[in-house]
Amino acid sequence: MTGQVRTVDGRVAGRRGQATRQKLLDRLGEMLNSSPYRDVKVIDVARKAGTSPATFYQYFPDVEGAVLELADAVAKEGANLGEIVEGRSWAGKSGRGTAEELVDGFLAFWRRNDALLRVVDLGAAEGDKRFSRIRTRLLNGVTASLTDAIKDLQARGRVDEEVVPAAMAGALVTLLASVAGHQKVFQTWSVKQADVRPTLVELVHLGVTGRKPAR
Repeated sequence: MTGQVRTVDGRVAGRRGQATRQKLLDRLGEMLNSSPYRDVKVIDVARKAGTSPATFYQYFPDVEGAVLELADAVAKEGANLGEIVEGRSWAGKSGRGTAEELVDGFLAFWRRNDALLRVVDLGAAEGDKRFSRIRTRLLNGVTASLTDAIKDLQARGRVDEEVVPAAMAGALVTLLASVAGHQKVFQTWSVKQADVRPTLVELVHLGVTGRKPAR
């Protein structure tokens, strides 16, 4: 761990305190995978971490405060999704590869962080600005990268001038996030994951370039 970690009352936590704090966050993350967010109690998190509620409150004001810490870390990871397409080619088979890597990155990221991202979505949907800011920060990087890619193609006459780059990029990222967050739902519709991926690849490539990906 790097940087200073402070307790709720402003004291700088030592190495042991930082380890305890991280253990509390790790146990909370595990609990979110099996329990509804609002059912998670401080006493249960502390017990699983092998410590006490009093220790928990040294580092977090409540469960929600700890969840926000986890969500913030996930948002930093999600911000790196933009690097997948940054400066990449969208021409020919290379363009298909770029779209495939972006789709794979989104689906894998959501699978790794499914439980926590559901909590972020819930908080944002309920109007909690803290969760809304985290979700926005999570998606800003890839939205900006796609916007730049569309602008570049537009400048070279390969994309219709009527396309609004930021609007198209935002729509594509929203689509990716929504599908990635509902991967299990497709099973209830008898849609295989193997069929969802190429569909997303085609939609992303078509949105960015105005053309279907090369075979």
